[in-house]
Amino acid sequence: MVSPYKILFVAELVLRKLQLWRLYTSFFLGPGGISYIFELVFLYRTADQLESGPYAGRSADFAWQIVFAGASIIGLTRPLNAYIFSRPLLVALVYLSSSLAPPGAQTSLMGLITLPVQYLPYIMIGMDLLMGGPGAAAQAIAGAVVGHAWLWSVWGMSLGTTGPLVEYARAPRWLRNWFDGGRRPPQAPGSGGGSTRMAAGGVHVVPPRNEATASTSAHRWGSGQRLGSD
Repeated sequence: MVSPYKILFVAELVLRKLQLWRLYTSFFLGPGGISYIFELVFLYRTADQLESGPYAGRSADFAWQIVFAGASIIGLTRPLNAYIFSRPLLVALVYLSSSLAPPGAQTSLMGLITLPVQYLPYIMIGMDLLMGGPGAAAQAIAGAVVGHAWLWSVWGMSLGTTGPLVEYARAPRWLRNWFDGGRRPPQAPGSGGGSTRMAAGGVHVVPPRNEATASTSAHRWGSGQRLGSD
């Protein structure tokens, strides 16, 4: 219905013609076909798990941080002459989500191989290398770099800590009013005790008193099995 050229990222048109919508639409373009449909669903599910899990009640913060992640992806991929950014964004979100999963959490690859969920971003990079070549893998690596920087700067590199840029990662008041109706956001990651655990809806904070009985479930990869299942 719309020519991809009208919505993919072209730096000259963004800067000189002020076609600013390309900064947004270029994150939702893909190669087409059934594989892109699965990738778009995977992008939605990963973002939804993060928003309903570690960012529960803080949708504005999540949106604010995605803006910085998207800007970082555009900057890192400029030397690669990238025009679409859906794959790097997906890898960044998967990197963050898998890093927040508890130790020992597993996922199933196409229902054939069970492996630790922390390996999922690297498997995606390897698949891009095999299917799209070094250029596609380089863009996926850029997404992983952004995901790692996101984890380090906001969540910290160890359980119960916060990153050095967590104060700057909080959304401004006008954005909180828009997303969250002006409600006071929950405590920042790592400031209220407890630990991070994976649940069916994503990742959520388990209070220390309930930590002994917390259970681990659920990521899916393609048509794979529920995480943690025998």
